Amino acid sequence: MHPLLNIAIRAARQAGNTLTRHADQLDRFNVEEKSRNDFVSDIDRLAEAEIIEIIRKAYPDHAILAEESGEDGSHDMQWIIDPLDGTTNYLHGFPQYAISIAVRLRDRLEIGVVYNPVTEELFTAARGSGAMLNNKRIRVSNRLGLQGALIGTGIPFSPDRDFEAYLNTMKKFMGTTAGIRRPGAAALDLAYVAAGRLDGFWEDHLKPWDIAAGALLIQEAGGLISDFNGQKTHLKSGEVVCGTPKVYNEMLALVKPDSGAE
Repeated sequence: MHPLLNIAIRAARQAGNTLTRHADQLDRFNVEEKSRNDFVSDIDRLAEAEIIEIIRKAYPDHAILAEESGEDGSHDMQWIIDPLDGTTNYLHGFPQYAISIAVRLRDRLEIGVVYNPVTEELFTAARGSGAMLNNKRIRVSNRLGLQGALIGTGIPFSPDRDFEAYLNTMKKFMGTTAGIRRPGAAALDLAYVAAGRLDGFWEDHLKPWDIAAGALLIQEAGGLISDFNGQKTHLKSGEVVCGTPKVYNEMLALVKPDSGAE
Protein backbone atom coordinates (compact mmCIF):
# COMPACT_ATOMS: atom_id res chain seq x y z
CA MET A 1 0.00 0.00 0.00
CA HIS A 2 1.16 3.53 -0.72
CA PRO A 3 2.76 4.82 2.54
CA LEU A 4 0.83 8.11 2.42
CA LEU A 5 -2.41 6.21 1.93
CA ASN A 6 -1.58 3.90 4.82
CA ILE A 7 -1.16 6.86 7.18
CA ALA A 8 -4.34 8.52 5.90
CA ILE A 9 -6.32 5.34 6.52
CA ARG A 10 -4.88 4.94 10.01
CA ALA A 11 -5.75 8.54 10.86
CA ALA A 12 -9.28 8.27 9.43
CA ARG A 13 -10.02 5.09 11.37
CA GLN A 14 -8.72 6.60 14.61
CA ALA A 15 -10.93 9.66 14.15
CA GLY A 16 -13.86 7.41 13.24
CA ASN A 17 -13.42 5.45 16.47
CA THR A 18 -13.52 8.71 18.41
CA LEU A 19 -16.70 9.88 16.68
CA THR A 20 -18.40 6.53 17.29
CA ARG A 21 -17.32 6.35 20.92
CA HIS A 22 -18.78 9.77 21.72
CA ALA A 23 -21.89 9.63 19.52
CA ASP A 24 -24.18 8.98 22.51
CA GLN A 25 -22.41 11.46 24.82
CA LEU A 26 -22.95 14.68 22.91
CA ASP A 27 -24.58 16.45 25.85
CA ARG A 28 -21.18 16.45 27.57
CA PHE A 29 -19.45 18.44 24.84
CA ASN A 30 -19.40 22.09 23.91
CA VAL A 31 -21.00 23.07 20.59
CA GLU A 32 -20.36 26.45 18.97
CA GLU A 33 -21.91 28.18 15.98
CA LYS A 34 -19.09 29.40 13.70
CA SER A 35 -21.66 31.17 11.55
CA ARG A 36 -25.38 30.75 11.16
CA ASN A 37 -26.21 27.03 10.89
CA ASP A 38 -22.50 26.13 10.72
CA PHE A 39 -21.50 24.27 13.87
CA VAL A 40 -18.31 22.99 15.45
CA SER A 41 -18.03 20.82 18.54
CA ASP A 42 -15.32 19.61 20.86
CA ILE A 43 -15.59 16.30 19.00
CA ASP A 44 -14.58 17.93 15.70
CA ARG A 45 -11.52 19.40 17.38
CA LEU A 46 -10.62 16.17 19.18
CA ALA A 47 -10.88 14.08 16.01
CA GLU A 48 -8.84 16.64 14.07
CA ALA A 49 -6.12 16.67 16.74
CA GLU A 50 -5.87 12.88 16.57
CA ILE A 51 -5.57 12.93 12.78
CA ILE A 52 -2.85 15.58 12.88
CA GLU A 53 -0.92 13.73 15.58
CA ILE A 54 -0.75 10.58 13.44
CA ILE A 55 0.33 12.57 10.38
CA ARG A 56 2.95 14.54 12.30
CA LYS A 57 4.54 11.38 13.69
CA ALA A 58 4.98 10.00 10.18
CA TYR A 59 5.62 13.23 8.26
CA PRO A 60 6.62 16.03 10.64
CA ASP A 61 7.58 18.44 7.86
CA HIS A 62 4.45 18.16 5.72
CA ALA A 63 2.01 21.07 5.55
CA ILE A 64 -1.53 20.74 6.85
CA LEU A 65 -4.80 22.44 5.90
CA ALA A 66 -7.50 21.44 8.38
CA GLU A 67 -11.04 22.71 8.83
CA GLU A 68 -10.81 23.67 12.50
CA SER A 69 -7.13 24.54 13.04
CA GLY A 70 -6.45 26.08 9.63
CA GLU A 71 -3.21 26.07 7.66
CA ASP A 72 0.09 25.02 9.19
CA GLY A 73 3.52 24.59 7.65
CA SER A 74 5.07 25.18 4.26
CA HIS A 75 5.85 22.11 2.17
CA ASP A 76 5.12 20.83 -1.33
CA MET A 77 3.15 18.01 0.31
CA GLN A 78 -0.03 19.18 2.02
CA TRP A 79 -2.63 17.18 3.96
CA ILE A 80 -6.21 18.45 3.60
CA ILE A 81 -8.39 17.36 6.51
CA ASP A 82 -12.05 17.43 7.46
CA PRO A 83 -12.34 15.56 10.78
CA LEU A 84 -16.13 15.48 10.66
CA ASP A 85 -17.96 16.29 7.44
CA GLY A 86 -21.63 16.44 8.37
CA THR A 87 -21.31 17.92 11.86
CA THR A 88 -24.98 18.93 11.95
CA ASN A 89 -26.00 15.38 11.07
CA TYR A 90 -23.69 14.00 13.78
CA LEU A 91 -25.02 16.36 16.44
CA HIS A 92 -28.60 15.30 15.64
CA GLY A 93 -27.84 11.59 15.60
CA PHE A 94 -28.46 11.44 11.86
CA PRO A 95 -26.09 8.67 10.69
CA GLN A 96 -24.60 10.34 7.62
CA TYR A 97 -21.15 11.81 8.27
CA ALA A 98 -17.55 11.05 7.45
CA ILE A 99 -13.88 11.81 7.86
CA SER A 100 -12.17 13.18 4.76
CA ILE A 101 -8.39 13.21 4.29
CA ALA A 102 -6.48 14.08 1.13
CA VAL A 103 -2.84 14.65 0.25
CA ARG A 104 -1.87 17.21 -2.35
CA LEU A 105 1.57 17.50 -3.96
CA ARG A 106 1.70 21.13 -5.02
CA ASP A 107 -1.49 21.40 -7.13
CA ARG A 108 -1.99 17.68 -7.78
CA LEU A 109 -4.06 15.40 -5.56
CA GLU A 110 -2.19 12.20 -4.72
CA ILE A 111 -4.23 10.47 -2.01
CA GLY A 112 -7.90 10.54 -1.00
CA VAL A 113 -9.69 8.83 1.88
CA VAL A 114 -13.34 9.17 2.91
CA TYR A 115 -14.38 7.03 5.88
CA ASN A 116 -17.93 6.54 7.15
CA PRO A 117 -17.61 5.19 10.70
CA VAL A 118 -21.32 4.34 10.89
CA THR A 119 -21.20 1.84 8.03
CA GLU A 120 -17.43 1.23 8.28
CA GLU A 121 -17.15 1.99 4.57
CA LEU A 122 -13.67 3.10 3.61
CA PHE A 123 -13.32 4.85 0.24
CA THR A 124 -9.71 5.21 -0.91
CA ALA A 125 -7.82 6.44 -3.94
CA ALA A 126 -4.20 6.86 -4.95
CA ARG A 127 -3.34 8.72 -8.14
CA GLY A 128 -3.03 6.31 -11.03
CA SER A 129 -4.13 3.30 -8.97
CA GLY A 130 -7.92 3.58 -9.14
CA ALA A 131 -10.55 4.00 -6.44
CA MET A 132 -11.58 1.40 -3.89
CA LEU A 133 -14.35 0.73 -1.39
CA ASN A 134 -13.18 -1.61 1.38
CA ASN A 135 -10.43 -2.88 -0.94
CA LYS A 136 -12.76 -3.55 -3.88
CA ARG A 137 -12.46 -1.52 -7.07
CA ILE A 138 -15.24 0.97 -7.73
CA ARG A 139 -16.32 2.84 -10.85
CA VAL A 140 -18.78 5.61 -11.58
CA SER A 141 -22.12 4.45 -12.94
CA ASN A 142 -22.74 3.70 -16.60
CA ARG A 143 -25.59 6.23 -16.78
CA LEU A 144 -25.64 7.84 -20.23
CA GLY A 145 -27.38 11.09 -19.34
CA LEU A 146 -29.68 12.86 -16.90
CA GLN A 147 -32.71 10.82 -17.94
CA GLY A 148 -33.31 8.47 -15.02
CA ALA A 149 -30.24 9.69 -13.11
CA LEU A 150 -30.07 10.05 -9.32
CA ILE A 151 -28.34 13.34 -8.46
CA GLY A 152 -26.95 14.61 -5.17
CA THR A 153 -26.76 18.22 -4.03
CA GLY A 154 -26.38 20.45 -1.00
CA ILE A 155 -29.20 22.84 -0.14
CA PRO A 156 -27.94 26.31 0.90
CA PHE A 157 -28.22 26.84 4.67
CA SER A 158 -26.57 30.25 5.04
CA PRO A 159 -28.61 33.47 4.77
CA ASP A 160 -26.01 35.06 2.48
CA ARG A 161 -26.52 32.40 -0.20
CA ASP A 162 -28.59 32.99 -3.33
CA PHE A 163 -31.36 30.50 -2.60
CA GLU A 164 -33.41 31.52 -5.64
CA ALA A 165 -30.51 30.75 -7.97
CA TYR A 166 -30.19 27.33 -6.35
CA LEU A 167 -33.90 26.64 -6.78
CA ASN A 168 -33.72 27.65 -10.44
CA THR A 169 -30.91 25.18 -11.00
CA MET A 170 -32.74 22.46 -9.11
CA LYS A 171 -35.84 22.99 -11.26
CA LYS A 172 -33.74 22.31 -14.35
CA PHE A 173 -32.80 18.90 -12.97
CA MET A 174 -36.16 17.91 -11.52
CA GLY A 175 -37.88 17.58 -14.87
CA THR A 176 -35.34 15.08 -16.20
CA THR A 177 -33.78 13.07 -13.40
CA ALA A 178 -35.12 10.19 -11.34
CA GLY A 179 -34.59 12.22 -8.18
CA ILE A 180 -32.43 14.59 -6.16
CA ARG A 181 -30.91 13.72 -2.77
CA ARG A 182 -29.44 15.96 -0.07
CA PRO A 183 -27.88 13.73 2.63
CA GLY A 184 -25.82 16.55 4.17
CA ALA A 185 -22.18 15.42 3.94
CA ALA A 186 -20.51 16.49 0.70
CA ALA A 187 -17.45 14.25 1.11
CA LEU A 188 -19.71 11.19 1.25
CA ASP A 189 -21.79 12.46 -1.66
CA LEU A 190 -18.66 12.64 -3.80
CA ALA A 191 -17.62 9.16 -2.66
CA TYR A 192 -21.06 7.89 -3.64
CA VAL A 193 -20.61 9.33 -7.13
CA ALA A 194 -17.31 7.46 -7.37
CA ALA A 195 -19.05 4.24 -6.27
CA GLY A 196 -21.96 4.66 -8.73
CA ARG A 197 -24.57 5.20 -6.01
CA LEU A 198 -25.18 8.71 -7.31
CA ASP A 199 -24.87 9.49 -11.00
CA GLY A 200 -23.86 13.09 -10.39
CA PHE A 201 -23.60 15.86 -7.81
CA TRP A 202 -23.49 19.64 -7.69
CA GLU A 203 -22.99 22.20 -4.95
CA ASP A 204 -21.23 25.51 -4.35
CA HIS A 205 -19.68 27.32 -1.38
CA LEU A 206 -17.78 24.19 -0.40
CA LYS A 207 -14.32 24.22 1.18
CA PRO A 208 -11.18 22.38 0.01
CA TRP A 209 -11.52 19.86 2.85
CA ASP A 210 -15.06 19.04 1.70
CA ILE A 211 -13.92 18.35 -1.85
CA ALA A 212 -10.32 17.15 -2.08
CA ALA A 213 -10.55 13.46 -1.18
CA GLY A 214 -13.83 12.95 -3.03
CA ALA A 215 -12.50 14.69 -6.13
CA LEU A 216 -9.65 12.20 -6.44
CA LEU A 217 -12.02 9.29 -5.80
CA ILE A 218 -14.21 10.43 -8.70
CA GLN A 219 -11.30 10.95 -11.08
CA GLU A 220 -9.80 7.55 -10.24
CA ALA A 221 -13.23 5.93 -10.64
CA GLY A 222 -13.59 7.25 -14.19
CA GLY A 223 -15.73 10.31 -13.50
CA LEU A 224 -15.34 14.01 -14.27
CA ILE A 225 -15.34 16.95 -11.85
CA SER A 226 -14.96 20.71 -12.27
CA ASP A 227 -16.32 24.07 -11.22
CA PHE A 228 -19.52 25.44 -12.78
CA ASN A 229 -17.57 26.81 -15.75
CA GLY A 230 -15.95 23.49 -16.54
CA GLN A 231 -12.59 24.63 -15.18
CA LYS A 232 -10.43 22.74 -12.69
CA THR A 233 -10.66 25.41 -9.99
CA HIS A 234 -13.17 23.57 -7.79
CA LEU A 235 -10.83 23.36 -4.77
CA LYS A 236 -10.45 27.16 -4.83
CA SER A 237 -13.89 28.25 -6.03
CA GLY A 238 -15.91 25.82 -3.92
CA GLU A 239 -18.11 25.07 -6.94
CA VAL A 240 -18.48 21.40 -7.79
CA VAL A 241 -20.26 19.59 -10.58
CA CYS A 242 -19.33 15.98 -11.17
CA GLY A 243 -20.56 12.65 -12.41
CA THR A 244 -20.16 9.90 -14.93
CA PRO A 245 -18.83 11.55 -18.11
CA LYS A 246 -22.12 11.87 -20.01
CA VAL A 247 -24.08 12.88 -16.91
CA TYR A 248 -21.38 15.44 -16.08
CA ASN A 249 -21.61 17.01 -19.54
CA GLU A 250 -25.39 17.42 -19.29
CA MET A 251 -25.16 18.75 -15.74
CA LEU A 252 -22.49 21.26 -16.70
CA ALA A 253 -24.73 22.67 -19.41
CA LEU A 254 -27.38 23.36 -16.75
CA VAL A 255 -25.25 24.77 -13.94
CA LYS A 256 -23.09 27.12 -16.02
CA PRO A 257 -23.76 30.69 -14.87
CA ASP A 258 -24.64 31.80 -18.40
CA SER A 259 -26.86 28.78 -19.05
CA GLY A 260 -30.34 29.57 -20.23
CA ALA A 261 -31.39 25.91 -20.34
CA GLU A 262 -34.78 25.07 -18.97
